[in-house]
Amino acid sequence: MTPQVATSEELLAPISPEIELCYQTFGDPQDEPLLLVMGLGGPMTWWDPELCAQLAREGFYVVRYDNRDVGRSSRATGHVRRRDLARAMFGRRARAPYSMADLAQDAFGLLDHTGIDSAHVVGVSMGGMIAQTMAIARPERVRSLTSIMSTTGRRSVGRSHPSLIPALLARRGQDRESYIEGSVAMWRLIGSPRFPAPEDRLRTRAGETYDRGVSRAGVLRQMMAIATQPDRTLALARISAPTLVMHGLADRLVHVSGGRATAAAVPGARATFVEGWGHDLPAALHPTFTTAIRRNADRAR
Repeated sequence: MTPQVATSEELLAPISPEIELCYQTFGDPQDEPLLLVMGLGGPMTWWDPELCAQLAREGFYVVRYDNRDVGRSSRATGHVRRRDLARAMFGRRARAPYSMADLAQDAFGLLDHTGIDSAHVVGVSMGGMIAQTMAIARPERVRSLTSIMSTTGRRSVGRSHPSLIPALLARRGQDRESYIEGSVAMWRLIGSPRFPAPEDRLRTRAGETYDRGVSRAGVLRQMMAIATQPDRTLALARISAPTLVMHGLADRLVHVSGGRATAAAVPGARATFVEGWGHDLPAALHPTFTTAIRRNADRAR
């Protein structure tokens, strides 16, 4: 019989006068803290509760949260025009309402609020960029780093397939059903060809995401933070935390070259590349994620 995992209610953490982050925990607070950082436009619920429970059963105290501009966390300010974002995506200079460093500071603020001095940090996509930034900025607070389907910020690696750009910049309907239809269509474009998600699961998750709160202006602000992020390649060479890089060979949103470049930049990094895995977290790979994250964390002992 699978043991039950203690799960907290969703809570709010005041990070600054302007920002509150919604978060939730799984497992025993006496276990090793593990911070899960989600990617672009993704609420913490995109970290599947069963994956969080699996990680808790491996001896982690799991913390997942909504980034600013997502879900039940605070909305930032600042307007991003799509034409300015498009220019930034193609390397033109642009001003972002906030940076990857600001998002990393949010995560440190959440650790402060929960009384966690240091944690194992796992980030996916934009969350991987945040996690890398955390390990560079405050190495004493990152016990181990796992960067999943992410990249270094260097423009020559990790690029999205050109066919995805129109879908990323497209205007979508404001109502719930339009959001669900658009979400399902996007996941069909970027999901795993070898591990396809059932249609009903995609629809359920999209509906849950919409109901938690969707900010299209917030997604554009996050996209601008990604488009204007610095090249971390040289700084990644300073990371001393045990580092794991995981990436799918079928990822069309962040090309696998981003994962390869990350692994090459961090001394002693280990890498796992999976055939047929796209830009999602398929349930079929949950045991793979859990085992790999546990083994990487063990290297910090």
